[in-house]
Amino acid sequence: MNPDLLPVIVGVGQINDRPENPLEGRDPVTLMADALRAAEVDAGASVLTDADWIGVVQQIAFPEIADASSPVAAALGASHVELVQSKGPNGDSPILLLNEAANKIGAGEIRIALVTGAEALRTAGARKTAASGGQKGDALRDATHRVKVGYAQSHGLVVPTDVYPLYENALRASLGQTLAEGQAESGEIWSRFSEVAASNPAAWIRKPVSAEDVITPGDKNRPIAFPYTKLQVANAAVNQGAGFIVMAAGEARARGIPEAQWIYVGNGAAAHEANSVLARDSYVHSAGMEVSILKTMELNQLSVEDLDAVELYSCFPCVPKMARRVLGWPVDKAATVFGGLTFGGGPIGNYMSHAVASMALKLRETGGTGLLFANGGYATHNHTIAVSTRPIPAASFPRAYDFQAEADAKRGPVPELDQDYTGAASVESYTVFYDREGQPRSGVVVARTDSGKRTLAHVPASDVATIARLQGKGAEPVGASGTITAGEPLRTWRFA
Repeated sequence: MNPDLLPVIVGVGQINDRPENPLEGRDPVTLMADALRAAEVDAGASVLTDADWIGVVQQIAFPEIADASSPVAAALGASHVELVQSKGPNGDSPILLLNEAANKIGAGEIRIALVTGAEALRTAGARKTAASGGQKGDALRDATHRVKVGYAQSHGLVVPTDVYPLYENALRASLGQTLAEGQAESGEIWSRFSEVAASNPAAWIRKPVSAEDVITPGDKNRPIAFPYTKLQVANAAVNQGAGFIVMAAGEARARGIPEAQWIYVGNGAAAHEANSVLARDSYVHSAGMEVSILKTMELNQLSVEDLDAVELYSCFPCVPKMARRVLGWPVDKAATVFGGLTFGGGPIGNYMSHAVASMALKLRETGGTGLLFANGGYATHNHTIAVSTRPIPAASFPRAYDFQAEADAKRGPVPELDQDYTGAASVESYTVFYDREGQPRSGVVVARTDSGKRTLAHVPASDVATIARLQGKGAEPVGASGTITAGEPLRTWRFA
């Protein structure tokens, strides 16, 4: 590997845009351009107008901006540049774009790459509220409804806050944890996230929160979808932008950027689950996650003892819970450098750009090696990469990062879906949905029939006894028997 072609991160920038009047917030393109300008200042060299390649994370806050890459390039004065926008606003997008940039630099195809993304859902939400006469909306839920309404959505499984609890409840039961034990682990992980965010100037919420406060419902921590409270879910109501500059080492040296500024990029690995959350082999693991993390460690010849810091994607507790077990990362060590999607901020697909920036700053200060694991969709997309203050000897470029075949080989059989089943069944997973006042509005059970097929069943809020059981007031629901009966418009669940 030609050392002059090794990809290095030389500049990082992050923007928090929170004017007193949210209506006056910056749009995503402005946030992206401002983040890259901050990255240029951090690099200490004029590079933006010389960029060969710009990768942009797709945003959802301003749907009228279908592709932000061209307006970002225009704002920066970058001409004759290759433009790329991620194929979706997925949480793995920044790491995918970093990996693409590193491969192109290592192949000698480009010299300077810019990666950026931003969301302005705080401003978008404020504008929608003003337009509707003060009635609060849910921009993410509305955007998802525009895309698709089908079988899962008809049962309330619309946005990530609805779906990830299925993994949380199934995982807890598979680990043999009680509800209290599962929540205690969530509280400990999230409390450590809050401590990291409190010391990070780029984080959105900079106030430490105790583990008990994270998991205890209250006026300021309403339940969202069982067992998650507001402090356990991604905070998307932010205006945040982040960007970073990746450069060939020889180019960085020629431009006088000191090596103390460089963060070497290692090799990465990606693998994914089926797009449909009902087409998963189970809700207690992710073959795509396992392959993505372990293959990255293998490609870079790293062990967990070699890692000085990690970012384990944290949209909801079940994700870092699964990831830390794959990696062997202990619960008493912070699994973030940015602060997590609750406290650092959850700008939809661009969280990991903030994680890359924060990892670079941390490693410059402490030295060492870091691992960045990204997750997107509904536990769907997985992309991991290693970075270090020194060259990673095993890393070489370009190198393929698609390891889908290995993930598919590790995956168990996917149950057949039966959308019309009635009769005896058992609980595979479940959740309860809450309204803004913290009251149950319905529940959903993912059930397995006697023949092993998968189906969904509705629990109306009026069925107080069943809702209470699903909220932990009684024996563990996962694995319990019950009956699905015909109903209108949805079939309903009742425990035996």
